[in-house]
Amino acid sequence: MTVVETDRIEMADSSDELTLDMLFEWLERMPVPEGYKVEVVEGTIHMAPQRDVHWDIIADIYDQLRAHYPRKRIKSDVRIDFPGRLNGFASDLTALADGAAKNAKGRWRYQDIEFVAEVISKDTAPNDYGPKKAAYAAAGVPVYLVADPYTGQCHLYTLPKGDEYRGELTLDFGDPVDLTGTVVGLTLSTDEFPRD
Repeated sequence: MTVVETDRIEMADSSDELTLDMLFEWLERMPVPEGYKVEVVEGTIHMAPQRDVHWDIIADIYDQLRAHYPRKRIKSDVRIDFPGRLNGFASDLTALADGAAKNAKGRWRYQDIEFVAEVISKDTAPNDYGPKKAAYAAAGVPVYLVADPYTGQCHLYTLPKGDEYRGELTLDFGDPVDLTGTVVGLTLSTDEFPRD
């Protein structure tokens, strides 16, 4: 990614504190390649390509969530700002509560999230297991699922408290992910999750 000279000057001359909106405005002017997901995690811009395996798992989870959630309450790669310094995530899948509303800036509120799923990409895996997991917990996201096609495992995180999840379960692809005791209220099949 190349920073345009005027952007460097703008950044150098600005005495204002960096904001998520500023970062995303700069990103909108950058030539981000098609098929790449862009997020800001703790003030750092991350880009990762969408791969077939990645998308197949997302689509499988989406199809299963539709049994419980209307289409308009499931989001993919949509910016939502989270607690912490400069956290603007575009989660692979986000399920919103009934009655969820956008904030004054026209963005979905993290307070209305019931479920987040992230599918691991090699370059951004440390974010999904680290700062993003902490931010989701701090936001009170009740159910966070990480699908890792490299290990063939799902990691389920529940019971957020502070910036940690108190409930953690690891399952192999092929094992059902029982979410019936959570706000999601269904069991996810992982039988068709591909491995990378």
